[in-house]
Amino acid sequence: MPWLGLGVYKAQDGDEVERAVKTAIQVGYRSIDTAAMYQNETGVGKAVKESGVPRDQIFITTKVWNSDQGYDSTLRAFETSRKKLGLDYLDLYLIHWPVKGKYKETWRAIEKICKDGLARAIGVCNFHVHHLQDLISDCEIKPMVNQVELHPMLTQKELLQFCKSEGIQMEAWAPLMRGGDMLQQPIFVELAKKYNKTPAQIILRWDLQNGVVTIPKSVTEHRIRENADIFDFALSAEDMAKIDAMNQNKRLGPDPDHFNF
Repeated sequence: MPWLGLGVYKAQDGDEVERAVKTAIQVGYRSIDTAAMYQNETGVGKAVKESGVPRDQIFITTKVWNSDQGYDSTLRAFETSRKKLGLDYLDLYLIHWPVKGKYKETWRAIEKICKDGLARAIGVCNFHVHHLQDLISDCEIKPMVNQVELHPMLTQKELLQFCKSEGIQMEAWAPLMRGGDMLQQPIFVELAKKYNKTPAQIILRWDLQNGVVTIPKSVTEHRIRENADIFDFALSAEDMAKIDAMNQNKRLGPDPDHFNF
């Protein structure tokens, strides 16, 4: 699983998402993260096919939406996503949210998908520690990934530590907290000057050094390029600690324990 991927939430199906995915692949991204709920799987699949890069070199993730959770409905939803993407298999299939009373049944279906060779890896999104403990207590295959909201205002340290102890890879959505003013925070402006990078690159590097896979979303070519330029420098331990100290447990998205499923 690549450490950096392109998120395509809110990218319109058709030209917009196709351009973004093709640009990302052209500049070196090898991971694309979509979901049934994003309604752009068809465009993602078309762009991947037309990119010229062999299928086995690109890591494709999608997710089962809340209204499709349950055993049989998850199997059907997976097939719908797979056909829209035009793929023989997925690299990673995720439960989008922990729908109470349904996510364990959904997980059984996803285990079958994995055992049948249709998804090479399986995991969850937006699961708290207690959700993971509940799932792990009687599953056949432990979740391999937990994709959650994670950024300097929501560092999720307890969850990150739990996932590391269980061998579950954490992945950050909304890593740049776009829509907020995080990129203008003085600490990131200061660190950007120090490392000759942009504030966004500082934050994405912080993810990597915490052992977190990051999938910033963008449909703008220069941002897609900029977000990928994070592998030629390292933040000092002192600067990592400064960013860690910004945590306010502040969410942009819903709390998984209080989501109107």
